[in-house]
Amino acid sequence: MTRVVDAQYISDYKIRISFSDLTQQVVDFGPFLAEHPHLQYDKYKNPAHFKKFKIESGNIVWGKDWDLIFPIDQLHAGKIS
Repeated sequence: MTRVVDAQYISDYKIRISFSDLTQQVVDFGPFLAEHPHLQYDKYKNPAHFKKFKIESGNIVWGKDWDLIFPIDQLHAGKIS
C-alpha cells in the first residue's frame, strides 16, 4: 500500500507530496477549498492554518481530529475531487 512519507508546502494551496513508492506529486488543494465551502474546511482557506498539515498514518491531514484528509489514490494521481 502506498503511503505519504513527506510533504512540503510550496505556495498558495500547493503541497509537494512524496510517497513510499518514491514518486512525488504537487497537489493544488485550492480548487477543493473553493468548491467545497464548509465551516470545517473554511478555516484552511487561511494560509496560516493551511500550512499546519502533518503526516499521520501514512496520509497528510489537517486538524487535531483530521478535519481534512484525502484518499491516497487521489493524492498519488496529483488531483483531488
